[in-house]
Amino acid sequence: MNVKIEESWQTVLHEEFEKPYFKNLVSFVKDEYTTQKVYPPGNLIFNAFQKCPFDKVKVVILGQDPYHGPNQANGLAFSVSDAVRIPPSLLNIFKEIKNDIGKDMPSTGNLERWAEQGVLLLNATLTVRASDAGSHQKKGWEQFTDAVVQKINEEKEHVVFILWGAYAQKKGAFIDERKHLVLKAAHPSPFAADRGFFGTHHFSKANAYLKEHGEKPIEW
Repeated sequence: MNVKIEESWQTVLHEEFEKPYFKNLVSFVKDEYTTQKVYPPGNLIFNAFQKCPFDKVKVVILGQDPYHGPNQANGLAFSVSDAVRIPPSLLNIFKEIKNDIGKDMPSTGNLERWAEQGVLLLNATLTVRASDAGSHQKKGWEQFTDAVVQKINEEKEHVVFILWGAYAQKKGAFIDERKHLVLKAAHPSPFAADRGFFGTHHFSKANAYLKEHGEKPIEW
């Protein structure tokens, strides 16, 4: 199946695209975009991969669903488009960055600048109906993104996996901690951030690990 995705990912995932579940997923997603309001815009479904090629991946941050409000989702987990109000979870992420490494709050919640440095901002589910959280779960996306994480786990070394919340931690349970750094904490949402997200210093820990293994640290 010809999937429009960045070339290095096309090479790594080509077998996945031929599996029956993925063909069924493509059929479902095409129908949803035809009959419903769906986010992100169709050309941004694989934006996380476009902005962060396989051979550039240094950090993986796992999210769950795209934002389901107007103009928010841009295909990168936790990220929103320029000029969109910064959502509460992302606001807490920026607060922790300030506390951890002293970097001031940015003017935009668009995290493309992270992706372009090698941070794969991967949601478990890559599409969602407008105003209907979780509406595209259990349609095949989770199997696909599990395969993405597995490919990184198997074929790369010294990647930092950042798993916030029980969902991300369950999804990343198979990651080999002997050759990767796995950082776990509570989810940054307002409902959980005070119970184990703030004060974890994941951003400085990630950069220290990258430097230790000869990689350029991330400009968070």
